[in-house]
Amino acid sequence: MQTHTTIASLRSTLDRARAGGARVGLVPTMGFLHAGHVSLLERAVADNDVAAATLFVNPLQFGAGEDLAAYPRDLPRDAALVAAAGVDHLFTPTVEEMYPTPVLTSVSVAGITERFEGASRPTHFAGVATVVAKLFAIAGPCRAYFGEKDFQQVAVVRRMAADLSLPVEVVACPTVREPDGLALSSRNVYLTAEERAAAPVLHRALSAGAAAVTAGERSASVVRDLMRDLIAAEPLAQLDYVDVVDAATLAPVEPLVGALRLLAAARFGKARLLDNLGVLAE
Repeated sequence: MQTHTTIASLRSTLDRARAGGARVGLVPTMGFLHAGHVSLLERAVADNDVAAATLFVNPLQFGAGEDLAAYPRDLPRDAALVAAAGVDHLFTPTVEEMYPTPVLTSVSVAGITERFEGASRPTHFAGVATVVAKLFAIAGPCRAYFGEKDFQQVAVVRRMAADLSLPVEVVACPTVREPDGLALSSRNVYLTAEERAAAPVLHRALSAGAAAVTAGERSASVVRDLMRDLIAAEPLAQLDYVDVVDAATLAPVEPLVGALRLLAAARFGKARLLDNLGVLAE
């Protein structure tokens, strides 16, 4: 595996690979990797001739009161996991390399960013869209792999790439879970033993909501109430939101029909966890 610390190095390397006929896969991450990230890396390796991963803690994604300095980092461990997955190129730029001057340009995706995560973190998705657009510009034509655990982020990136006609195919990969259903997340490290035992309630609530839709329930409010009540019954869960929305646009649906996504977010102590599940209402 070759490690790159400059934009010019990664860009020229991937340009040469494509000139030789290679198909490029890209996995953008903020590091502190877990098995979910590894599944994305392995998918990129399997699907493409050349695979590249990025490790960059993006300051534009952090709003007021969010501690950028406290974000967990372990570059040597992450680099070893990336290499073990068979990735060819690793990009580990500094903040100065990515943003050598104050950033005056921001990429904003309207509509789908305004609810859910965007409601509680109003600058977050502009930071995500801006850095991902920059990484896509650096990497060039490629397939880019993102986990469905952050489903709203996938929707934002996919719409941004389509609206800007970027030569990137955004590939969403299934959420990787613990045996008890908890979605893998870098934030899980903040859970106490008691909070860790309580956290799978998110997946149980989403599964119950999906089962209700599959059984014929077509009222969004009934499904929301079912999921909300299950999470509320867990004393360690502080609910942020639950909803059932159109899977493509994240818009409300009533009555429930078509491809849907059930979303949930709750805080367990220091950790704010997200989860989601897809279901088809035929």
